[in-house]
Amino acid sequence: MKKIDKLVLGSFWGPFILTLGVVIFIFLMRLLMFYIDEFVSKDLDIATFGRLLFYFALLTIPTALPLAVLLSSLMTFGNLGEFFELTAMKSAGISLTRAMRPLLITALFISFFSFWFNNNVSPWANLKGYSLLYDIKTAKATLNLKEGIFYNDLPGYSIKVDTKVKAAEESTTGDLLKGLIIYKHATNGVESGNREIILADSGRMYTDKDRTYLVFELFNGNDYQEYSSNSTVSYASNGPNQGGQFVRNGFKDYRLVISLESFGIKRTDENQFEYHEFMKNLGELTTLTDSLKKDYVKTSENVSTTSRQYYTYQFKASTTPPVVTPAQPKPLKDGKWVDSLLAKKSALQSAGSQMALGQAQNILSYASSNVTYLNDKEKNIWRYQLETQHKFTQSVSVFVMFLIGASMGAIIKKGGFGLPVLVSIIFFILLYVLTLTGDKYAKDGLVWVPLGAWMANLVLFPVGLFLMQRARHDSRLFDKDVYVIAWQRLKQRWQAYRQRSTGEPASV
Repeated sequence: MKKIDKLVLGSFWGPFILTLGVVIFIFLMRLLMFYIDEFVSKDLDIATFGRLLFYFALLTIPTALPLAVLLSSLMTFGNLGEFFELTAMKSAGISLTRAMRPLLITALFISFFSFWFNNNVSPWANLKGYSLLYDIKTAKATLNLKEGIFYNDLPGYSIKVDTKVKAAEESTTGDLLKGLIIYKHATNGVESGNREIILADSGRMYTDKDRTYLVFELFNGNDYQEYSSNSTVSYASNGPNQGGQFVRNGFKDYRLVISLESFGIKRTDENQFEYHEFMKNLGELTTLTDSLKKDYVKTSENVSTTSRQYYTYQFKASTTPPVVTPAQPKPLKDGKWVDSLLAKKSALQSAGSQMALGQAQNILSYASSNVTYLNDKEKNIWRYQLETQHKFTQSVSVFVMFLIGASMGAIIKKGGFGLPVLVSIIFFILLYVLTLTGDKYAKDGLVWVPLGAWMANLVLFPVGLFLMQRARHDSRLFDKDVYVIAWQRLKQRWQAYRQRSTGEPASV
């Protein structure tokens, strides 16, 4: 490796790693902001939260690679141009394409790495990340008693607290509660009513060391229980009651232990998420796409076969045309039988029309439902085809962004995080918008799926080639003076044209 290659690569890897880390961090912050309510209300441990962030950090790498390559290549050649190192290379007979050769090889290597990552790592990270996110979203929130409001998320209990005093972090006795009301529902369901009520002046709430049970230590209260008339109870009753009896038990210190089995995260079988196209590699996507196409063709053929049951009559074409002999009309005679015959004919026509109308409506309903069903199947095929194309498009985007970034850096000759960052963000937003637009058109069937998937690269690749051609010829494409001079020349030509057309003398 020559010194010029070491110089270019040394200027590239620092901004590349920094940009890649910043982009991954931004995407993770977007995830946290989107699901902040789910994370805050759940009692997540550090290990679970770390695994979730790790999986989604892996998912953002294919998206972050094009931006990282764009910004780092732009900064690399911008710095070389700003400090006249590109000028020195050209004066020494080294062309711009020769100076770009080490980064070109590096960009190709990153493109192949992006394809491998999309095909092998991304499906695994999607499966792990989204299954864990689903388990977090479906988990019950942690116990959070609010003053003056009944808490009903504990199965079989409704709890109300008048005043709640938060315990110190080093305290092991739990929160201090005042004015507790605990409704304990019957074991046969909530619909049977509240059979037991516990009232306490004060108490404390805490969990055991394993966080398996919730403990309420109650002080100075009463336990009111209602028993039905058919239950055999040996407790003394305060008085007779129709349909049952009440029992009151006073206590000074009472401990209520409730299981927290319904809380926390319960892992779902990951096989339930494997159907999604994001969880498949290239081979699995190709196999599933072929199967879906065969199923679509088979279903389409079955529709025409099944629709025959809605037709009462079927007309078959005869090979030999029938010989039609015109019947000789007979003269009709006036009489009452003519009126009766016409009445019968009208009634028969009315009944036949109603039957035909009902049959047509059945056919229309059957056809509409099958059209919707076939459209859904076709859209499912397009989704799998689109994901197959994205295995390639995201890796090619890395190379396209390198062409744009390296060329722009050699043209604007500005390094640092100022103008290069602005230019990189503009091109990355353009890439992102074109990708989303192409995906939408492809999923809706408005364009051919490969055309929609490759729309962003097809638009930006000619831009990269144009910028490369301008950079090789030392174009002053982004210099302000170029456009000021061009505008002045245009004004002079316009004034000269007006003078020739009107015959006015030239102004001095």
